Amino acid sequence: MPLPVLRPPRRPSRSVRRRHVLAVLLAGLIVAVYVGNSSWLAGADGGRPLLLAHRGLAQTFDFTRITNDTCTAERIHRPEHPYLENTLDSMRAAFDAGADVVEFDVQMTRDGRIAVFHDATLECRTDGTGTVREHTLAELRRLDVGFRYTSDGGVGHPFRGKGVGLIPAIEDVMAAFGGRELLIHIKSNEPADGERLAGYLATLPGSWLPTLTVYGGDAPVAALAGRLPQVRVMSKAIMKSCLIHYLATGWTGHVPGTCDNRELHIPEGYGPWLWGWPHTFVGRMRDHGTRVIVVAGSGDFSEGFDSAGDLNRLPGGYSGGVWTNRIDVVAPLLKGPGPRTR
Repeated sequence: MPLPVLRPPRRPSRSVRRRHVLAVLLAGLIVAVYVGNSSWLAGADGGRPLLLAHRGLAQTFDFTRITNDTCTAERIHRPEHPYLENTLDSMRAAFDAGADVVEFDVQMTRDGRIAVFHDATLECRTDGTGTVREHTLAELRRLDVGFRYTSDGGVGHPFRGKGVGLIPAIEDVMAAFGGRELLIHIKSNEPADGERLAGYLATLPGSWLPTLTVYGGDAPVAALAGRLPQVRVMSKAIMKSCLIHYLATGWTGHVPGTCDNRELHIPEGYGPWLWGWPHTFVGRMRDHGTRVIVVAGSGDFSEGFDSAGDLNRLPGGYSGGVWTNRIDVVAPLLKGPGPRTR
């Protein structure tokens, strides 16, 4: 019986070797991207969340079937505190309760002033009629801002007669809280409104400007940012530009210039889609002067983290910003060791 002929093992073809090399390189790249964007490896920074009080300490309302035309003052929850949104008392109460940042809304008046008020029209909350723009600041100050609030379908009005003269001008807010962290919401999409606000902010002490953030319509925010680039800003266009570029390049650790000196309001369900969420992402943005605020729900109607149950949905060790409508409830729950992180 003839012996079998032994042949040396066949070397893999060049194409097979090339595929093996590419597979190893791809696996290495996947591992590098995973490690570079892994928050559990980066770990939390030990800081507490930054608490942002929406409209100060305000009355909350039912979000069920809410639309842009819903009068929220007609559907408030049973009042648990005496404060009305966008008033000096509500802002002071928010800071006293533990807010790091207080948000308020601004509207332009007929006499060129900047009033602190949420709605474009007056009928939902006050005893006035028409739009804010149709009235002077002096006329607005005579209104009762709590006139139409009701929690029982109009049977009772717990704040009627208690809100007369409480609409402040932006000068009043700055006189009371200048130098503290404030978030200003321009409630329009008029470029002239951004120019007007920028003109006023430019008169403030320079050391105050880094404590201010402005957001709102694309056009007024762009106008303001062009004049005051040192002020942190946010709009839908700014959010879109930053996050689209980041989604394309963030896997490398690169933060695009479109994300510099911004504020990002991230709906809670969107965060996990961002490279490095939450700790690595928040840290990268912070290094570029950008503040990350997580908001509840879809982010469309100012839903916040307003209860202990809501806070349970935050990522463990999260130290970015948290949007809340009940600073009096959540601040005590989040107190603990470590500084709050700006």
